[in-house]
Amino acid sequence: MDEKNYRLKALVIKAVENQMKDNEPPITNQTVQRLIASGNTEEQAKNKIADILAVHIFYATSFGRPFHLDEYEKELNALT
Repeated sequence: MDEKNYRLKALVIKAVENQMKDNEPPITNQTVQRLIASGNTEEQAKNKIADILAVHIFYATSFGRPFHLDEYEKELNALT
């Protein structure tokens, strides 16, 4: 991963950590706990969530699409 992509990934991971700290949305913490219980490390869980969040950020910034919490929750619930 090049430096630019590494920094972008770090920013999205930070956004996931902020969601966890603020418990907003609650689905983020619920998903982390569920993934850890199923054998993932916390880092793996945060990376999986960050991958989904990055897509939502891309669509919001590239196409002006609003963030849809219901879609985000559905995608997090599908993580294994």
